[in-house]
Amino acid sequence: MKTNKTILIALLLFMVTFRASAQLDTLRITFSEAEKTFLQNNLSLIAQQYNIKASKALIQQAKLWDNPTLATDENLYDNTRSFFNHANGNGEVYLVVSQVIKTAGKRSKEIKLATDQADIQEAAFTDLMRNLHYNLQLDFAQLANLNDQAKVYKNELAAGDELITKVEHSFKKDKTKAKDVIRLRALLFGLENDRVENSRQINILQTELKVLLNTKSTAFIAPVIKPSKTELTKLDIQTLISQAKLNRADLRSSGLAFQYAQHNLDYQKALAIPNITMGIDYDHTNSYSKDYFGLQIGFQLPFFNRNQGNIKYARYDVQNKENLLRENDLRIENAVIATLQQYELSKQVLSMKHTYFNEEYDQLFKSLLNDYENGKTGLVEFVDFFDSYKDTKLKLLQQEFNLQKAIADINYTVGKTVVEP
Repeated sequence: MKTNKTILIALLLFMVTFRASAQLDTLRITFSEAEKTFLQNNLSLIAQQYNIKASKALIQQAKLWDNPTLATDENLYDNTRSFFNHANGNGEVYLVVSQVIKTAGKRSKEIKLATDQADIQEAAFTDLMRNLHYNLQLDFAQLANLNDQAKVYKNELAAGDELITKVEHSFKKDKTKAKDVIRLRALLFGLENDRVENSRQINILQTELKVLLNTKSTAFIAPVIKPSKTELTKLDIQTLISQAKLNRADLRSSGLAFQYAQHNLDYQKALAIPNITMGIDYDHTNSYSKDYFGLQIGFQLPFFNRNQGNIKYARYDVQNKENLLRENDLRIENAVIATLQQYELSKQVLSMKHTYFNEEYDQLFKSLLNDYENGKTGLVEFVDFFDSYKDTKLKLLQQEFNLQKAIADINYTVGKTVVEP
């Protein structure tokens, strides 16, 4: 008996601990809190920051001068039949120190190219943050929407189970209720399938959000979203276009790519001009003088290779990047117009009338449920309304999500938060 009591107490303690840990693992979080966590913990952003640091290290490398070259030549074996024979001042010792001097400003042009690459990496970081932030906002809103849908399924299933229990009880007295039981069970079976699909989508979004926020895998994220405000600030399209062109990192990246192509063309032209190698040489036993010092100057003769192919390639690359920049600029203008129109439409669809309608529809559902239980409404009419109620509630929730998506789209297109989610 004592053993059984001990086991029972241990099981109770385990259940209490398990429930407490489950409650601790539930992460209720607002979108502003999610943003802060995302900016601090997201691994993709952290990785891209290392790319920026690596690119800036290449700027430092481009600023360094080429190292001088030291060469030597000594007698290995001569007519004395001895190796490295330098006795009595004999033998040959030849030394030369040379330095490559880059001409046509190649070093400064290399620094510009390295700086352009670092700026492109910084723009890529900002654009990555914009894309991931958009995914965060969409996943956050969609997960909250799916959780609200789950509540609809839960309420309908609970009402349906309670109703079936009552119908089955009356079935014992009235055999004509058999068809009602079967029809209601079929209805609840369909609802259960919908709830399973809803749970599957929730699990997918849970995984995506955990990766974006870099939270522990055992956490259950419960988004907290404030009710949507349809009376939002009216937006001016020209102002939004100007802000988008100023803030969009992908447009800045296109501009930097065009700038890099121009700098690369200048650099390729400079490479056509030969570098100069200068040095001082020392000869211990020169043919006409002991301890000879000389001056060396050398450079390539550009007879065959004047870097013609690379220069032509760089010219075409400039034209390519210029057209891509113009296309990106045009795309942004059209995207701002389209997302603003969709945002205005979503605001119009989701009005206060729908809020009142939603409340009235809930009251009607409860009333019709009581009417069916009391025999005032037939099965066919009740089932039709049951299906209609679910579809309408889900569509109202979808309209809420559509507005959240329109807000995310316009913030993403402009490149900054112009409408608070």
